[in-house]
Amino acid sequence: MQQDFRNEQNYIRAKKRVKDIKGFYVHLSVYIVVNIFISGVIIFGLIKSGDSFSETFSNFGVYSTWVFWGIGMFFHWLGVFGFKSIGLGRDWEERKIKEMMEKEEQKNRF
Repeated sequence: MQQDFRNEQNYIRAKKRVKDIKGFYVHLSVYIVVNIFISGVIIFGLIKSGDSFSETFSNFGVYSTWVFWGIGMFFHWLGVFGFKSIGLGRDWEERKIKEMMEKEEQKNRF
């Protein structure tokens, strides 16, 4: 019974993790496609208004959505991959409790 509960918990946790990773990659794909489109529209508009091709790339408007949305992408990435790699994920407390219990068991054996 206890093993079934743990297996179910592990499955639910793994499913949530996969959903989070998939959500990040969808967000990344949308970020790239939309920003390419927006940059293209801005570059086209600047060229139409008389700027040279090289002048358009020095305009911050071309890069602004990349930069500001990129900050959001960084925090999304950090939430999905970064914090867990540091070791402070959702199951950090659970792992720490197990570790302390194992240390206590080893102490009691001797």
